[in-house]
Amino acid sequence: MLSKPLSALTAETLECCGVTAALDVEGGMQVVSPVTGEVVAALATHSTADAARAIDTAAKAFRDWRLVPAPRRGELVRLYAEELRKSKDELGRMVSIEAGKSPSEGLGEVQEMIDICDFAVGLSRQLYGLTIATERPGHRMMETWHPLGVVGIITAFNFPCAPWCWNAALALVCGDPVIWKPSEKTPLTALACQAVFERAIARFGDAPDGLSQVLVGGPELGEALVDSPKVALISATGSTRMGRIVGPKVAARFGKCILELGGNNAGIVCPSADMDMALRAIAFGAMGTAGQRCTTMRRLFVHESIYDQLVPALKKAYASVTVGNPLESSALVGPLIDKAAFDGMQTALKEAAELGGSVHGGQREAVEGEAAYYVKPALVEMPEQTGPVLRETFAPILYVMKYSDFDPVLELHNDVGGGLSSSIFTTDLREMETFLSARGSDCGIANVNIGTSGAEIGGAFGGEKETGGGRESGSDAWRAYMRRATNTINYSSELPLAQGVVFDID
Repeated sequence: MLSKPLSALTAETLECCGVTAALDVEGGMQVVSPVTGEVVAALATHSTADAARAIDTAAKAFRDWRLVPAPRRGELVRLYAEELRKSKDELGRMVSIEAGKSPSEGLGEVQEMIDICDFAVGLSRQLYGLTIATERPGHRMMETWHPLGVVGIITAFNFPCAPWCWNAALALVCGDPVIWKPSEKTPLTALACQAVFERAIARFGDAPDGLSQVLVGGPELGEALVDSPKVALISATGSTRMGRIVGPKVAARFGKCILELGGNNAGIVCPSADMDMALRAIAFGAMGTAGQRCTTMRRLFVHESIYDQLVPALKKAYASVTVGNPLESSALVGPLIDKAAFDGMQTALKEAAELGGSVHGGQREAVEGEAAYYVKPALVEMPEQTGPVLRETFAPILYVMKYSDFDPVLELHNDVGGGLSSSIFTTDLREMETFLSARGSDCGIANVNIGTSGAEIGGAFGGEKETGGGRESGSDAWRAYMRRATNTINYSSELPLAQGVVFDID
C-alpha cells in the first residue's frame, strides 16, 4: 500500500525533478491518475496568446541556435542525458502515476530518452551531406544540410515523454528549438522533463532563451502550433482522426509534418514457429501497457496445424496474467487511461461476439474502486477478419484467427488501414524472407520472431498508410529536422551549361 496520498506522492516526485509550477490552482486543468482515478493536480493553463509568444520566442532562439556548431549543440543533449540518468527513478514514477504503466515500463520509457540522447550526441558530428558527381568539368556539386526552424511536438498520453525526446534530441542537435504540447492527460511528466532539461541548460551556460518550451492546455494550443507559419515542422503523435486534421492544415501552409498515428498490428504464427518464444512475444505485445501502445499486437493469424496447440496456451496466459495497481504491486497489467477507453473496449467486445467471436476475458477488475478502470485482457477467437478486427481499439484486445495458406494470410495481414508494426513467427527461410519482401508486410516495422512492440531507438520508428508515413528516432530520421541545399561550385574559367545547353551572347 502507498504510504501517502497519491497527490502527495505526485508533488514530491515533481519537486525532486525541479518542477516549481503550482499543482493546486483553483479552477485549473485537472490531472487525473488512472491508477486510482483521483485528481493529483490542478494546473494553470496557457492561452493561445501564450502559445503565440512561445512561438515568437522559439523563432528568436532559432536565429541564434542555428549558428552554434552542431557538436556544441550535441553537448547540451549530452548534459541532458546526464540529468535524465540522475532523475530516472522520479521520471519513471511520474510515467506510472500519469499513464498507469508498470514500474519497469515507466523506467523503460525514460531509458528510451537516455538512449536517443546518446544517439543524438554522436549524430551531432555526423550530419553528413554528399559530394555528387557532376557532368561539368571544373565544377564540384554537393549537398549540405541546414537547421530547419521551430519544431512543434504534440504527444499522446500512452508514451508521455519518450516520443517528445525522440524528436527533441534530434531537433536540438540539428539546430532547431522545440515547443511541446503534451496530452491533457499527461502534462505533469512533460513539466518534469522540462525541469530536468533546464538543469542541463544551466550547466551548458549559453543557450538562447526559449530553446525548449512546454504548453499546458487543450487542443487549441496544438492548433496554434499547427496553424503558425513560424513553426517549420509539426511532429504529432495520436489517432488517425487527429492526423487527418493536422496533415492538411500543415500542408496548406507548406509546412512539414511527421505523423505517428494509429496501428492495427498483426502477427502470423507459422507451423515451424518456436511455440514458447511466440507465446511470450505475443503475450507482451498484446497485453503490455494494458494494450495502450500504438505497436500493440491486435490481430493474430495462427496456422490451422498449430492452432489447437498455441491458442489454449494463450488462453491460459490471459487467464493468469496479473492486473493491479502499478505503484504498489508487481502486476504486469495496469489500468486503462479512463472510462472512455473502457467503454470503447466493451463496445468492441460486444460487436465481436455478435459477429461470432468467442470472447475470453475483458471483464472489469475491482482494483481501485469505481474511479479507476482495470480490465482483464481479452482474447477473442474470430471466425474471420471483420467488424472491430478491422479497426484499432486502444485496449488489450487480441483477435485470433485461423489460416491455412501463406499467400492469402499475407493479404489479410495487409488488409487494414494501419501500417505500423508487424511480426511473423517462423523458422522457414522462405516465409521469413517473403514477409520482409516487397510483397510481404506493408508496415513500417516488420519483425521476425519477436513481437510488434519494443522498438529500439537505433531504427527509424513509424509506419505507412493510415499510420501517417512519418519517421522518428534513429537511422536517418534526423533529415526531417533539417533542410537540404544542393550546391554547385564552378572553379574553372569556363561556364559550361548542364545537359549540353548552349546559350552564347555577345
